[in-house]
Parts: sequence; structure tokens; C-alpha cells
Amino acid sequence: MTAPAGPAGHLVRVFTQRFSCTPRGARLGRRFALLTLHDWGIPHRSALSEDAALLVAELAGNAVTHGRVPGRDFELRLALLDGVLRIEVSDARAGGRPVVTPYVHHAESGHGLRIVEAVAQAWGVVPRVVGKTVWAELVTPTSAAP
Repeated sequence: MTAPAGPAGHLVRVFTQRFSCTPRGARLGRRFALLTLHDWGIPHRSALSEDAALLVAELAGNAVTHGRVPGRDFELRLALLDGVLRIEVSDARAGGRPVVTPYVHHAESGHGLRIVEAVAQAWGVVPRVVGKTVWAELVTPTSAAP
């Protein structure tokens, strides 16, 4: 979905979709994100596309693993405006704000938010009426911004 214009007449591109809070839903969210970015003029396998895919995979995976509430979906939202791609993943579990954990040698989990922190220009968590939204932003090259 694309809104006609944002501030100062700039084109705003927005994609929002709910997915089942399952590993399959997380994979579908990543695929839909890549298709959407391609439709917006961000080519598949470009640096921006790869970074966005990694962030969607990590955030959706965290929503499925840590934010799952039986019977509730997670929501993926992408917004592209003024050279910034914002990725948001919302889940239904309140509390338990995600935090970057210290590195533990040979740990099998706990690396996701360190990846998000390393790849994204900014990221954070905001509460919702039901649950929370974890967001991350990437700066787009000027040629990719419509």
C-alpha cells in the first residue's frame, strides 16, 4: 500500500501485514518484505535489501520466540520515507522489553539484538495497548528512495 504524499509532497510507501506467530509466519514475513522492497525499487540482493531481510528475520524470529501469545499474530510494517526504511514488528506480549545481552562464548541464542544493533542505524522498542513494537531503521541510498 502506498499513501499519495507525505510531508512536503514526498511519496510515502507503507506495507503492513499480519502473520501467524510461528516460524513459518516469520519466514513469510521476510519473503513479503523482500518482494515489497523490490516493488519499491530496491533490488533483490542489494545491500539494502540484504540488511532489511536480516532485520526482518531477526525481529520476526524474536516475536515468534519471545513475543508469542497463543491465538495472536505478529504484525510486520515497512515504511519508506525521505531516505529512511523503517521496519516494525509488533507482537502481543506485553512487558519483557528486549535488551541486548552480553556476549557469552558458545551461547546458542541471544545474538539477535546484537545483530540488529550492528546493522540498523537506530532501533528501539515502544509499548502498544496490547504488546509492544520493536523497530529498526536503515538509511537508503538516494537512488533507492522514490
